[in-house]
Amino acid sequence: MKPVLIVGSYLSPYVRKVLACLEVKGMPYEVDHIVPFFGDDRFSKLSPLRRIPVLVDGDLVLSDSSVICQYLEDKKPDPALFPKDIADRARGRWLEEFADTRMGDVFIWRYFNQIAIRPSVWGEKGDREMVERTLKEEIPAVLDYLEEEAPADGFRFGALSIADIAIAAFLRTAGFVRFQIDATRWPKTAAWVARVFATPAFAKLAKIEDAVLRVPVAEQRSALKAMGAPVSAETYAGNAPRRGIMPV
Repeated sequence: MKPVLIVGSYLSPYVRKVLACLEVKGMPYEVDHIVPFFGDDRFSKLSPLRRIPVLVDGDLVLSDSSVICQYLEDKKPDPALFPKDIADRARGRWLEEFADTRMGDVFIWRYFNQIAIRPSVWGEKGDREMVERTLKEEIPAVLDYLEEEAPADGFRFGALSIADIAIAAFLRTAGFVRFQIDATRWPKTAAWVARVFATPAFAKLAKIEDAVLRVPVAEQRSALKAMGAPVSAETYAGNAPRRGIMPV
């Protein structure tokens, strides 16, 4: 099977979701590791919203993580990452959507973006009031909901699924800026996410992520190649960041 190309950063939760699916399914892939917003003109053609990840599989180009994961499921159904029961499958898709939208808004744009992306990519000062309000109000509301959904043991639908992967992917990125779930307040969620982090797919990706987390942007591709990560020979990266057309 020819490797698919994934364009996007190893540190992105949306990219991590896709890479975890590829790892679980044992599908070969290469990564064009580009920092968000650094895509060139060719990248704009691949991703009309200038967002990551993008999958390139021959002539097929997909630029949404949920669409990509469903495509991977259809292309290689075993092992399945979507529950067989139709009600569970629908619920799993909802939890993936909750992660991509609500958790993306709260943990990435209202929290991680203010602490990490705005200063490092745009040279802007983050909104500290937003961060404090997010920690006090928004994040607890999300974790209260997840605590109701969290399984007492194992994974949400028995076997590891897209729901577990999507939710854990966002909390992994939040951990880059030292966020940790309060296990005394949300014990089931903390244990659930820890189990996902301990899976071979997440553990393998975590080693790569940790290796480049504090490496300057210009040196990240070289660092990834040096450690044997499946980095593509060519890149869609540009020299300067550009904002996408969607508000952030």
